[in-house]
Amino acid sequence: MERTIVARFETRREADIAVEHLVQAHGVARTDIFIRAKGEANSAGTRAAGADVESGHGPQKRGTPELAGEIEVSVDYHGSEPEVVREALKSAGSRSIKAE
Repeated sequence: MERTIVARFETRREADIAVEHLVQAHGVARTDIFIRAKGEANSAGTRAAGADVESGHGPQKRGTPELAGEIEVSVDYHGSEPEVVREALKSAGSRSIKAE
């Protein structure tokens, strides 16, 4: 039975880590995972993060990232144990996870 699990992240980096963990460690097909800004605005999350910020090459050189809302990751899960997906999303930093 297919289920969709939706998680929200504060940063794009956390969302990307969740996707890679699901694909590489749990065998979820990349075509079953979708990332988008939660709201209407194009957003990099609610706080700055990532290699560019940590290395000092981010906002100072390219302007301030758009921090207009959370990043949403939805996973179409075909397995019988959605807890595996939930735990992977939580361990990557999601603070809100729901099944649809």
